[in-house]
Amino acid sequence: MRDKVLLFINGDAPKSLPNPESYDLIACTDGAFHYLKRMGFALDKLDFISGDFDSHSGSDEDMYQDKFILTLDQDKTDFHKALEIILEKGFSVVDVFGGSGGEQDHFLGNLTVAYAFKDRMKIKFYDEFSEYYFIPNDFTLKGVKNKMISLYPFPSVNNITTKGLNWPLTNGSLSITSRIGTRNFAIEDEVSVEYESGDVLFFVGINEIEYPSIY
Repeated sequence: MRDKVLLFINGDAPKSLPNPESYDLIACTDGAFHYLKRMGFALDKLDFISGDFDSHSGSDEDMYQDKFILTLDQDKTDFHKALEIILEKGFSVVDVFGGSGGEQDHFLGNLTVAYAFKDRMKIKFYDEFSEYYFIPNDFTLKGVKNKMISLYPFPSVNNITTKGLNWPLTNGSLSITSRIGTRNFAIEDEVSVEYESGDVLFFVGINEIEYPSIY
């Protein structure tokens, strides 16, 4: 597998754009193309633009037609189809911008797509509040003291133990139908999570929090 991919999809546009020089391949879905254009992103750096192009308006987009990959399968989302293309090109590490915001069913759909690919790709979402991604059974992250940490079961996780959090878990269980682990925060520089079975969507806040709270 090759190196890292930058992928823009059609949720809320990022407040600031990442450095494209940090990536080996850059792509977007057709809906995201419009906010990249408005934000002044260097569109010539895009390696491909995928989708059904139902929002294509012609004119200035036509100059990028050589980058278009038409994906008409209505049983899959544009995000899903973009990840398939990325896999076909030999990449497995993807940073996703524009995955949240907008219509919330799209956001939930994006998480479900990431879950479907989690054993084949390392997918990390970024928005203005946090980074979030599925984590393995034995996971450690450094440099997070005083940052918000949320553990979201997808849909459940068993025998989970955490270290470095204000509200730790010891051989606990989480489930979306009973107990979830959102709005915790790190009291140590390093946070670790171990669990026996299930899946965990891990959120870490971008900024340190002054008055930690949980709900």
